[in-house]
Formats: sequence, C-alpha cells, structure tokens
Amino acid sequence: MGAKLTVVVVEEDRDRAIAIVDALREATDCDVFVVGNSSALARRIAAHEPDIVLIDINSPTRDMLEELTLASGPIDRPVAMFVSNSAGGLAQAAVEAGVSAYVVDGLAPQRIKPVIDTAIARFRMVRQMRTELAETRRALEERKVIDRAKGLLMKVKGIDENAAYSLLRKTAMDQGRRVAEVAEALVTASELLR
Repeated sequence: MGAKLTVVVVEEDRDRAIAIVDALREATDCDVFVVGNSSALARRIAAHEPDIVLIDINSPTRDMLEELTLASGPIDRPVAMFVSNSAGGLAQAAVEAGVSAYVVDGLAPQRIKPVIDTAIARFRMVRQMRTELAETRRALEERKVIDRAKGLLMKVKGIDENAAYSLLRKTAMDQGRRVAEVAEALVTASELLR
C-alpha cells in the first residue's frame, strides 16, 4: 500500500494506546486517531473517516463485540480486532459481525502491518462479493419483472415471447428508459386494472 492510511484505534488504556500509535507509525505511513472511551463510538469513528479501525480488547464479551463492531462500521471499512484471550465462539461471532481480522494474543507491534494489509484485502474481497451479490439479485428481480411483463403482453396481444420482448425493448428505446423500467410500469399498471 502506497497511500497514507487513516487509522482509528479504539483503546481505553492510555499507555497501551500510546504504544499502539507508536507501533503503527513505525510500521506504516498513517494518520492515527485514538478513541479512548466508547461513548458515541460510532459518531467518533465516522468523524475521522478512517481507512481501517483497530480495536484492542483484553477479554471481549458477545455484547461488547456486537456493540464495537456495529459502532466501527465493518460494512463501511475494515475492522481488525485484537484480543488477549480467545473465548469460545467469539472469533466466529466477530467474523459474522463483519470484522475483517480477529487476532488472538493481543496487538503485537511486529504484526500490525501484516494484519492491517490482510484486513484491508479481506474487506475489499468481501465488499466485492457483496456488490456482485446485490447486482445478481437486482438482475434476477428485473428478469422476473420482464418475464411477467412479457407474459401479460403475450396474453393481451396474442403474440409470442420474442415479439413481446421486442415490444418491451422498442418501447424502452422510444422512451429512453431501461427495459426493466418499462416492464415494471406495465406490471404495475396491470395490477391496478385488476
């Protein structure tokens, strides 16, 4: 990574926060902001628009994990969580909550850069998959609407499927709209006329 990172560190212990900031600045070119207490955590993190959030917790509970991950916006940015103790099932809960990296045995200075790089790479991969999934769902829904509109046209006009699609496509081109938009309007209008 060549660009300068903006990192938010969530750490309540002042001395530990200073050590983390020093380790970050030594490991990579970054601007670091420390959030020392969890009041209004989501707003405080979002105010810095970080590239990544690092959370350092000794022994997280499920409630704390959920609150911190929701506040740090794992859908908006990568989140790396460093814990001292591994409690049963918390790693899986963290990943399910969107944490990009869950590291047991705390935040060791020599591991910061590889963990940040991995968290960012994993976040980008998951975001790409979410985008592709959303696009696929949208295309499937559009296909269903187009098929319903074709069925309506076939029934009302007594035409075959190809002619129905051609009519939808021609109407869309004439109106400067997408075929799915014309199909949606047709299906909506037919439901109103029932």
